Amino acid sequence: MSTLSADSIRDAYTRIAPHIIKTPLTRSATFSSICGCETLFKLENLQMTGSFKERGAINRLLALTEDERRHGVIAASAGNHAQAVAYHAGRLGISAKVVMPRYSPLVKIRSTEHWGAEVILHGNNFDEAYQYSQELAATESRVYLHPFADELVIEGQGTIGLEVLESEAGRDIDVILVPVGGGGLIAGIATYVKAVRPDIRIVGVEESTCNSMARSHDAGHVVEIAPEPVIADGIAVRKVAANNLEVVNRLVDDLVSVSSDEIANGIMLMLEIEKIVVEGAAATTIAALLNKRVPDVADRRVLSVISGGNIDVNLLSKIINRGLAFDGRVVKIDSVIPDKPGALEKVLGIFRESGANVLEVHHHRFSGEAPIGQVEISITVETRNQEHIQEIRELLLLRGYGGPVRAPQR
Repeated sequence: MSTLSADSIRDAYTRIAPHIIKTPLTRSATFSSICGCETLFKLENLQMTGSFKERGAINRLLALTEDERRHGVIAASAGNHAQAVAYHAGRLGISAKVVMPRYSPLVKIRSTEHWGAEVILHGNNFDEAYQYSQELAATESRVYLHPFADELVIEGQGTIGLEVLESEAGRDIDVILVPVGGGGLIAGIATYVKAVRPDIRIVGVEESTCNSMARSHDAGHVVEIAPEPVIADGIAVRKVAANNLEVVNRLVDDLVSVSSDEIANGIMLMLEIEKIVVEGAAATTIAALLNKRVPDVADRRVLSVISGGNIDVNLLSKIINRGLAFDGRVVKIDSVIPDKPGALEKVLGIFRESGANVLEVHHHRFSGEAPIGQVEISITVETRNQEHIQEIRELLLLRGYGGPVRAPQR
């Protein structure tokens, strides 16, 4: 029988408060203007290991018996739970092993090792890593720390809701947006918030290619979905926990999804506007607001849980380019021009006239398929927005230059 409740979350907070950072709750004037609602952020990316996962990990570790501590613990994680377990297990002097998917972000692998855990790379996704961790737990008599199905872990995550409602800025919250993977974070927050402030709307946000919670909610039971490419690797869970689904069905008001391009744009804008680095999972809530996925938030106070900031810098550069393209600020235009002196200079003059900044020019003299006497070109330019791109396109057509307009591939 479940013991998860507002009271159990309060007890958890008493235990874990000395071990975690009470993260700030901030308001963004710029995002408030863009989104049409008062936009607030709960910055869990400022925890020591860069995500909210520390709350659940330390709550579970503190509950271990002396015998369990001697045998050590093991976990499976795409990265954030791994770092949280490694950090707090190391602080408590507990041996920890973590199984991570082979293609986990390098920053998360290195950080997990830095905090003292033994990292084992196995499988192509969380589910395969999880299966192998279960085998190791049985053979080595280690305690398995589940990232989202364990009630002690869920209680820890639910302390975010407690901090929000007890903060000065959080007293008049109307809506809370929560990233959803396996469901532990939203189950914990919803349990506390709905017990204390049932009027607050709780909205879960998933990446559209991995919306296992929404599909399970619609089906009325846990549904395992096929693997798909994602940006929000921290919530790329193909099969949610049944106990979390039950809480979501009972307490969560809505589930919405956002695309990978929308997430990339959210990451870029958080970096540009707030000077905050967030990972894909955290950016889902921002993307939901920016792209009007959440109904009835005009002039409301809306809190986005910024769940983490652990993102590989190599991936970050690619995501920024993708986010710029989605925002209409970088575009690649292909065209065909006469193969004669001065032709390229003439078409570049059109971009200068339009106020676009040329970033790259490729002259496909040998690889293109243009008719004899002509040559294909690809020009990547910096633009202001989608309207600016349309102006450039119309100007090119007016001057006799055609061709597709698309996002640059980097």
